[in-house]
Amino acid sequence: MITRRRFSTLAAASAFSSGIATARAQAWPPRPVRLIVPFAAGGPTDTIGRVVAERLSKIWGQQMLIENRPGGGGNIANEMVARSEPDGCTVLMGGSSLATSAGLYRSLSYDPVNDFAPVAFLCSYSFFMFVPNTVPAKSVKEFIAYAKENKGKLTMASPGAGSSPHLCGELFKHKAGLDMIHVPYRGAGPAMNDLIPGRVHLLFSGGATLQSAKSGQVQALGYTGAKRAEIAPEIPTIAEDAIPGFDVVSWYAFFLPVKTPAEIVAKLHADTVAACADASVVGRFTPLGYETRADTPEQVGAFLKTEVAMWSRVIKDAGIAAQD
Repeated sequence: MITRRRFSTLAAASAFSSGIATARAQAWPPRPVRLIVPFAAGGPTDTIGRVVAERLSKIWGQQMLIENRPGGGGNIANEMVARSEPDGCTVLMGGSSLATSAGLYRSLSYDPVNDFAPVAFLCSYSFFMFVPNTVPAKSVKEFIAYAKENKGKLTMASPGAGSSPHLCGELFKHKAGLDMIHVPYRGAGPAMNDLIPGRVHLLFSGGATLQSAKSGQVQALGYTGAKRAEIAPEIPTIAEDAIPGFDVVSWYAFFLPVKTPAEIVAKLHADTVAACADASVVGRFTPLGYETRADTPEQVGAFLKTEVAMWSRVIKDAGIAAQD
C-alpha cells in the first residue's frame, strides 16, 4: 500500500526528474551540433540543409555545422548517425534514400526505422515529368500512347540508379504499362543536358530544373504530386491527366539516434518547425517548389514506415537487383 508519505516522496522524485529533463532540454545544445548530410556539397540536399542550419544556428546562438558524408547511397551517413552518441549533437538529414535503402540493399548495418528517432520534416516536394520537344506528345496521356507505340525504343533518364526520380519513373512505367530503357546519370544536370536535344525521352526532376521548361527547351507534361504545384499551376498532375491516384512525394527530415532523450527530440522538433516557418527559409524554398510541413515526430515516423513499404514493393516489381 502506498502511504501518504510514500506518495509524497514519489511525487517529489517525479517532479525532480521532470525538472532535470526540462533543464537539460533548455540547456541543449551545449556545443555545436553536427548535421550529417548523406550527399556531396553543392547539391539540392546540401543546400536545403544549409538553409535550415543557418536559421537554427541563429535560434540557438550555437552553430549547426554541416558535415557531408556522401557514398553508399546515403548508407555511410545513415550508419554514422545510427551509431553516434544519443545526445542530440549529431543529426541526420534523412530523406527518401533512407526509405528506399531497405529495398535497394541486401544487408544494412542499421535499421532505417528502428535505429532512429524521427524529429521533424524540413520540406517535401514532388517531381515534374519532362520530355524533349522532339517527342510528339503534349500531355501525359499522349506520351503514354506514344511510348506504347514505340515499345522498348524509348529511354528514361534519371540522376542516378536507385535515386528518388529513378524510382518515381519506375512506378510511372509500372502504372502506365510501359517498356522503357533506364539510363542513369550522375545528377539531374547531365540528364537534362541529354534530354534537351532528345538523346533521352523522359526525366522526372524537381522544381530546380523547371526553368528548362519555362524557357521552352523541354516540355513539362505533368506533376507527380496529389495537387498541382504552386510554382507551375498550369501543369496538370499525372493523376488528373492519366493515372488516377498517382502521387509521389520526395522529402527531407531530421533524425536522431533512437536512444536520444525525448526532451531533446521535442526541443529539436520545436526549433526545426520554427526555423522552417521563418520567412527567410520559406523565401528560399517556395521558388523551388519545396513545401514546409509541421508534422509531429510520431507522424514523421509513421510516414517513414509507409514509404519503406511502398518503395520496397516498387523496387521488387521493377526487378531492380539489390546491392550488397
